[in-house]
Amino acid sequence: MNRPGSNLGVLDTRFRAALRRLIEAARLRTYAPEVDVDLEIAAIMKRLDGGPALMFTGVRGFALPVVGNLLCCRENCEAAFGLDYRGIRELVTRALGNPLPPELVREAPVQECVETQDIDLGRLLPVLRHTPEDPGRFITAGIVVVRDPATGIHNASYHRLQLIGARRTAVRLDYGRHLRGIFERARARGEPLPVAVCIGADLALQYTAATMGSQMPESADELAVAGGLAGRPLKVVRGVSQDILVPAESEIVIEGRMLPNETVLEGPFGEFIGILSAAEQAPPLEVTAVTHRRAPIYHAINGYGRETVMLRKYVLEASLLKVLQAASPIVTDAEMTAGGLHRFHAVVAVRKASTQHEGLQRNVMAAAFGALKDLDLVIVVDDDIDIRDPADVEYALATRLEASRDLIVIPGARSHEMVKATRDGVRGKLGIDATVPFAERDRYRRLSFQPTSADWNDTASGDAALRWLD
Repeated sequence: MNRPGSNLGVLDTRFRAALRRLIEAARLRTYAPEVDVDLEIAAIMKRLDGGPALMFTGVRGFALPVVGNLLCCRENCEAAFGLDYRGIRELVTRALGNPLPPELVREAPVQECVETQDIDLGRLLPVLRHTPEDPGRFITAGIVVVRDPATGIHNASYHRLQLIGARRTAVRLDYGRHLRGIFERARARGEPLPVAVCIGADLALQYTAATMGSQMPESADELAVAGGLAGRPLKVVRGVSQDILVPAESEIVIEGRMLPNETVLEGPFGEFIGILSAAEQAPPLEVTAVTHRRAPIYHAINGYGRETVMLRKYVLEASLLKVLQAASPIVTDAEMTAGGLHRFHAVVAVRKASTQHEGLQRNVMAAAFGALKDLDLVIVVDDDIDIRDPADVEYALATRLEASRDLIVIPGARSHEMVKATRDGVRGKLGIDATVPFAERDRYRRLSFQPTSADWNDTASGDAALRWLD
């Protein structure tokens, strides 16, 4: 596996290249028994969540295989990119600072097959119904690409689409998301909004579409940011039925128009926080074409699955570190934790080098909350703590936290509206200072042992010890 460096160069982030790397690293397994898109595939994905990616090759009623749990854990992400997590974060940082405009091509793999007549999404694509509470089948790994009618800037973002007819879906639009603002500007003009929904997209586009917070303003063209992440322009082709740029290396693209003067009921659906979202009115997408490779692969993401939150982990960590390290010289690393769904909780490591650095750890908390709206808990620890080991972080809380002094509460701050503990998305945010005062660092120094080269390969089974027990 490549190590991160100051110059990562060009990286092949295409969907199929990522699948090949997963196979080579033994991080993709094939599930051959016949399975149903109605509840069964999603249930298997959830049962095996956090493990290797899965390819279902015997999907009842469909010739297409379904890939799930693709980027559901650190091991899969690192294998898919061929980099460790630091390298992945460096790619994200490069993308944010060095966008590359897309390259327009005439021919594209995603347009090898074109469907414009008699389209029936439910029969054409193995779209999953995920849980018994779902009212229907949902496309969950679709990246919605649009062009802002006011600025011409391209936006790419994840939005679920509920099948509501042969060639119609509902599009979930959350408040505060860029797509909602773009759609509302089109609606104010009385115009439908051209859309391309990309399934099985380049990983650079997948990570760009997952970026949020202060590091991805509406002024950023996300097709260009995806190019910056890969270190090469993203190849695009013009849509066959809509005036929209389509990522050329996708597996499947659904082209259509979001209609401005109509709404349909969307949901409920099992969200990433593990509860059902409420059914709400949403704009319909009228499908005008489906294009795909000759033998496409369908990508599905469980709404309440680890891939949903892992997609944003390294993106958010890179965004957070960019802000924090610019704000304070003492920040060395950050971890968006699994228990906080890689979104709501962060552990930040700092290194105080002098008494002049005392207090900066609390400035870091304030900067973190400002950088990521949904962040509700920030724990700051010294850099001798392994921030990726929950037990070590808890050790810092147990031995270095003085609750009457080190808990900082910011009341009435904006959070995520789906968190039930909030009041319409408003809650108190908590900062925990679990750092050692610089002047007392010797008193808190932890024991260390002599370095050794011994490892598990130098040990034998416990059977050899039995003779000492006789």
